[in-house]
Amino acid sequence: VQVVESGGGLVQPGGSLRLSCVVSGSRVSGYSTGWYRQAPGKQRELVGTINPNEYTKYADSVKGRFTISRDNAKNTVYLQMNNVSPEDTAVYYCHLLDVAWGQGTQVTVSS
Repeated sequence: VQVVESGGGLVQPGGSLRLSCVVSGSRVSGYSTGWYRQAPGKQRELVGTINPNEYTKYADSVKGRFTISRDNAKNTVYLQMNNVSPEDTAVYYCHLLDVAWGQGTQVTVSS
């Protein structure tokens, strides 16, 4: 199973970014998938999850700003990030729960 994130980059405060997590070797719809992030000098933290029934949960810090969705036909999970702030700067990881991690994609929020 391979998990590959993309879509990271530099974004201004208040802006938006969409991260993608493409899974190969397994059906993403059969698992829960989590988005995590790790800022410099900090522990990796859970951003949110989507389960096989597409039920989503979010960390309080991103609730109302970030949205996780899934396209089963593309075997891809997305993280839509809106109204970002410098505190959202981190490497973002996709995790097919109990199966595989991606390599991460850097998100930098700065003016």
